[in-house]
Amino acid sequence: MKVGIIGTGYVGLPTGVGLAELGNEVVCIDREQSKIDKLNKGELTIYEDGLEELFRKNVKEGRLRFTTSMKEGVENADLVLIAVGTPPHPVTKEADMKYIHAAATELAEFLTGYTVVATKSTVPVGTGDDVEGLIRKKNPSADFDVVSLPEFLREGFAIHDFFNPDRIIVGANTKKAADVIRELYKPFAEKTHLLFVKRRSSETIKYASNAFLAMKIHYINEMADFCEKAGADVYEVAKGMGLDSRIGPKFLNPGPGYGGSCFPKDTNAMAFMGRKNGVNLSLIEAAIKGNDTRKEQMAERILAAVSGFENPKVAVLGLAFKGGTDDCRESPAMQIVQILMRKAPSLYIRAYDPKAMENAKILVGDALHYAQDMYEAAEGADVLVILTEWEQFKELDLKRVKLLMKGNKIVDLRNLLVPEEAAAAGFEYQSIGR
Repeated sequence: MKVGIIGTGYVGLPTGVGLAELGNEVVCIDREQSKIDKLNKGELTIYEDGLEELFRKNVKEGRLRFTTSMKEGVENADLVLIAVGTPPHPVTKEADMKYIHAAATELAEFLTGYTVVATKSTVPVGTGDDVEGLIRKKNPSADFDVVSLPEFLREGFAIHDFFNPDRIIVGANTKKAADVIRELYKPFAEKTHLLFVKRRSSETIKYASNAFLAMKIHYINEMADFCEKAGADVYEVAKGMGLDSRIGPKFLNPGPGYGGSCFPKDTNAMAFMGRKNGVNLSLIEAAIKGNDTRKEQMAERILAAVSGFENPKVAVLGLAFKGGTDDCRESPAMQIVQILMRKAPSLYIRAYDPKAMENAKILVGDALHYAQDMYEAAEGADVLVILTEWEQFKELDLKRVKLLMKGNKIVDLRNLLVPEEAAAAGFEYQSIGR
């Protein structure tokens, strides 16, 4: 199948690589010339575990190409996927649809033969109708259908999730369009659930799913706060909860709050859609407010740990919003660091992240000091803070860290270390919910 993908970000690029690996002829389109130049030179523009190998393989075998030309990517395509950004509006927090609308308008004139246009981006309910109208207005004679094909790829695990999907949701209002998508995902027919629903239902499913998971994260964070006060262990509580098949064990890990490019954006967009439709989505609204407050609370824990020190130094491990990715968008780690900078301008912070430091520099520049590794970050610090759950941070040589640090406090907001081991190494150790 010939596939055009508009957008080469954290959704478009892994999806393009995955579809090429399945044997499709894929052309990825992006208007940003510098990104396309890098990709054509064999340089990845994002980090995803397992992406580079498949990227190089499919480029070499001629199934994966990159261009800035909409005509080259769309003309003669059987399927065009729109995978551009839908960032939150700075005031209303609703999804900003300008990139979706621009892509739909531009691709319209290049449609040849019957084409399925699929919205892969997370979009508000009714977007399929809008896209269909924009294409029809620009090219009245075009033979096409618009479907909703929401993505469920976790950053850091996008390649794994592409080839091992929990489910594939297809919002198709015609049998002809549904048959094209059924053929596209034929390799997965035996191992996953392919669910065909109405287009507006598909658009709702993505928001409903992400909002529910965000609420689950916020819930266990509130339970962690309760456990600290009541003398319980949040991990024992979460395990007992998770054994209930109606609840399940996933997303019951306490931490500094949810973040990334999906949950904050999608919960805000869902709440906006609720208000727009006169529906009180009180649980989602409460989770948004509580999650924002949590970043402030976590920053206060760190400030409390350095109180009393003269010219305190803090070592920060982790800047990405989670392990396995270089993405700092809406990262709890970055938000906490920025709160610290705002509340304690004289605080010296040296940070290390295995993949995300370049993206962190885009957000805060040289206001933050950067280390080459986690031990350099710890050198001379009064307090060590863990903000992202990178696996390598679990392997910290605590005896070595103790010798490098000036102080002896660890604030572990990801619960990566074993409390008894930290105490044995001579640290005052603080974690979440224990």
